[in-house]
Amino acid sequence: MSQPPTGPHASPQDGGTPQGGYPPPQQPDAFGAPSYAGPPAPPVKKRSPVKIILIVLAVLLVLCLGGAAIAAFALKDDVKEAVDAVNTTVSAPATLAGRPQVTDPALKAVADGLVTEMKKSVQNETSTAGAFYGDPAKRDLLMIAAASGVMADPKKELDDAVSGIATQLNVTNMAAVDAGPLGGDAKCGDGKSEGVPLGVCIWADRGSLGMIVQYYKSAADLKAEFVTMRGQIEKKG
Repeated sequence: MSQPPTGPHASPQDGGTPQGGYPPPQQPDAFGAPSYAGPPAPPVKKRSPVKIILIVLAVLLVLCLGGAAIAAFALKDDVKEAVDAVNTTVSAPATLAGRPQVTDPALKAVADGLVTEMKKSVQNETSTAGAFYGDPAKRDLLMIAAASGVMADPKKELDDAVSGIATQLNVTNMAAVDAGPLGGDAKCGDGKSEGVPLGVCIWADRGSLGMIVQYYKSAADLKAEFVTMRGQIEKKG
């Protein structure tokens, strides 16, 4: 049996399995995300898809936010657009489209690790957001990750992220969707990992880059709430 984890990602429980049925997080892996003792059990009621969460987290950090090139605007760029970008912020709201933020210690540790890693890997970020929402026992679970900062080429960042997850998360049908009143570009598609379906939406504008992943759902399910969710995560001015 492995020893109880220590360090910033340690579970508040003194060994054993934390409340909610999640394996205790141990030392961070090569991606900066907490690893877990032993192979995770297949997702069942009252258990979150821990292995899927970590796969998505690692892909997101390496291929999406970790590669973001946040830089200053060229003088030729529109002044208003530049001002909007500079004033853009992202945050993890208390609720997302009516879903409460998950407070389970294990998932909270993963979310905290995500934010810490984004702060290290995204150059010149001005704010970051990472959290889980919903009720894992009911298979209603969302993960968000976003960073703000002036984006030199948001379309390229979006395309790079889409290309990466298409392979790593088996995402198909990735297509442009309405980005909503905040502008920029957005795409959503259907993914699958370890047999678990995933709805994935990514957005990019001059001031931010973000991703929302919905477990056990399709892109169609996520698209219906995407604009609302993005509006609760990203703010301008």
